[in-house]
Amino acid sequence: MADVDSIGARLRAIGLELPRGTRLLAVSKGHPSARIREAVAEGQRSFGESRLQEALAKQQELVDLQPLDWHFIGRLQANKVRGVVRAFDTIHSLDSLELAHRMARIAHEEGLCPKVFLQVKLRPDPTKGGFDPKVLRASWPELRELAPLRCIGLMTMAPLDLDADQRRCLFEECAAMAGALGLKEISMGMSGDWREAAAAGSTWVRIGGALFRSAH
Repeated sequence: MADVDSIGARLRAIGLELPRGTRLLAVSKGHPSARIREAVAEGQRSFGESRLQEALAKQQELVDLQPLDWHFIGRLQANKVRGVVRAFDTIHSLDSLELAHRMARIAHEEGLCPKVFLQVKLRPDPTKGGFDPKVLRASWPELRELAPLRCIGLMTMAPLDLDADQRRCLFEECAAMAGALGLKEISMGMSGDWREAAAAGSTWVRIGGALFRSAH
């Protein structure tokens, strides 16, 4: 009998609920390579990591499965930019113009063209970083010309104390801002609120605990 609480079963259940155009980023941070292998065997190819050293170890352990689609979703520290640019094709957490210039210089030196999401902070939250919306709009003409970076979208996270209606408003605001900037990708929604984010237009939902939790 098939395991109704397996990673495969959860992937299929999530897939049935995802709107057309919304993709699943399986957040594998904190979970062992063996769990990633299980997901890959079920057809999942895109994985999110937030700690560089942990990600590098997993990439080495899973090198036989390459190419996998690795996304960096953690807070980006200036001294880790080179390592992140080398290890990840997509970065979800570019949160300042200064960091963008540093990343562009390093990407040029490395001969790489990373895809980046600009993290925007739409509500006060001392636990999260991100561009102030006004600063992002003012910086956008400079950011979009900052080769070899490819700014493809916006990323945001909802503060934990918001209710469902407040989260929905935040996600809709982020989607509207992305549209106004001409950006087609939107990374928002996690295990607890991904349905609301997907309904608001998110193109990537980041799900970890709801996917990789141990079966009881």
